[in-house]
Amino acid sequence: MSATSPRVLARVTAVEGRLALREPSNVFFAVLFPAVLLAVLGLAMPWGSTPYSEDDPLLSQINGITGYTPIVLTLAVGTVALSVYPITIATYRGTGVLRRLSTTPLPPSRLLVAQVLVNVAALLVAAVLALAVGMLVVDVSAPERPGVVLAGFLLAATSTFGVGSLIAARAPTAGAATGIGMTVYFVSLFFAGVWLPLPIMPEVVQEVAAWTPLGAGSQAMLDGWVGAGVPVRELLVMAGWSVVLVPLSARLFRWR
Repeated sequence: MSATSPRVLARVTAVEGRLALREPSNVFFAVLFPAVLLAVLGLAMPWGSTPYSEDDPLLSQINGITGYTPIVLTLAVGTVALSVYPITIATYRGTGVLRRLSTTPLPPSRLLVAQVLVNVAALLVAAVLALAVGMLVVDVSAPERPGVVLAGFLLAATSTFGVGSLIAARAPTAGAATGIGMTVYFVSLFFAGVWLPLPIMPEVVQEVAAWTPLGAGSQAMLDGWVGAGVPVRELLVMAGWSVVLVPLSARLFRWR
């Protein structure tokens, strides 16, 4: 059986999935973290029940916690893609797992894609759980355009995992992956609106944010939530990051 066949990818994905389930911290951040954070914010923050933005005709129709939900989802994506994922691959490198895999016909792309598939699947479960908790516990409104929200979430995940794959491909140790990943993580969170919601940021910051994976994802999901139309630019930006960075990471991948 060829090492590039779909059956090999399925087997590698299944193995990576089982290994991920053995790490409680990974399971928490990949699956439970968004729901917990959304519930805590909705119950503890006074702005959660007030209009998200009184100056915008669409944003004024949703409460603060609804407007913050896309940000929570992008935060979850960034946490897994830029922190957990690169450290996992770098740990494989440091412990000699990748050295042993390099003696097999398995190409780097299969390992990277398997990791992305496992983590994106976990994040999809996390998003559904967070939305359910949000709607039942803290009065999060249902999105006006669910398809746009789903597309924005999936592309935010694949594009951010593209960035994470580049870090994972080159970081020689878990410590290096942590340092690089966390630096990119905190910069990305700024453009995603975690520290300050995008609608109230200066226009130049909003423009830059629209060209970053998490910034474009946050804005695309918010547009879908309030029914502002299809955010074509943001979706294309995230698709571009995805199709460029994942193959590039496989090409630049170092086994040792």
